[in-house]
Amino acid sequence: MTGRRYYLTTLDDWQRHSARFANSHWLVLSEAPNASSPILALIEADEGTHLALEDDSAFEALPHPLAQKPISERAQAALAAQGVAPGATTFDVAEAVARAHPLLRHRVF
Repeated sequence: MTGRRYYLTTLDDWQRHSARFANSHWLVLSEAPNASSPILALIEADEGTHLALEDDSAFEALPHPLAQKPISERAQAALAAQGVAPGATTFDVAEAVARAHPLLRHRVF
C-alpha cells in the first residue's frame, strides 16, 4: 500500500531516492534551477520508503495536509515566494503551489 507525503528537499536528494517512488511531482523553489535547488515534492511511495526519507536529514517531511499543524519556520521561509504565509499548514502550502503545479494540490480519493 502506498501513501502520499509532502517534503522539502533538493533535486539531487530527490533523484537519489526516486527509483523507490511509485509516483512523484515536484516544484523548484529557486529562480535558477540546478542539482542543489530546493524543491517541494509530493511523493507517493510505500511505508518503507517514507520511513527511509524521514531518516534522511536531506528531507523535511511536512505535517499531514489535514492535520491543522503549521509547517516549520524553515519550510515557510523556503516557500514564502510561492505565497505561503507564516503559520500556514501543509494544506495551505498545497493550495498555494497548485497555482504553479496543479498536480501538487492535495486530493483524497
